[in-house]
Amino acid sequence: MTTLADFNALPAAEAEAFVAPCVAIPSWATGLAAGRPYTDVDDLLTTAERLGAAWTDEEVEGALADHPRIGERHAGDGASAALSAREQAGVDPADVGVQARLRVGNAAYEEKFGRIYLVRAAGRSAEEMLALLEERLENDPATEIAVTKDQLAEIALLRLRGLVT
Repeated sequence: MTTLADFNALPAAEAEAFVAPCVAIPSWATGLAAGRPYTDVDDLLTTAERLGAAWTDEEVEGALADHPRIGERHAGDGASAALSAREQAGVDPADVGVQARLRVGNAAYEEKFGRIYLVRAAGRSAEEMLALLEERLENDPATEIAVTKDQLAEIALLRLRGLVT
């Protein structure tokens, strides 16, 4: 964790690299770096939220490659993968029944929507994430991309809150 003053003082490229693990959308990191200096953390988060609201469907689709499937905690070696592993702490490896249903649900979701199922996992149990998955399988593609975009923004904001004090 770093202070807002330290984040404000970073060179632009370092500021972008610092926030990049929050979400794999380069325009978001660039926009956050360009918006400095921030007066307080709420100012930073408001800017982050505004920038997230402007994400295109293509940017969201591209960012999904940086996330593991729910129930799978590994998606590479970087900082984002480490964050995902912590966020999915609610998926108990001993609960094989829920894990099996998550695998089936993930496959059904990918078949229907052509991308991984993304949900803010932090603070949610495996059962909650499974229930949301099963509920979202009823969505049409336009509704689901909007829900996915909202979930990605929630994840990015939570991660950003964890980086800057």
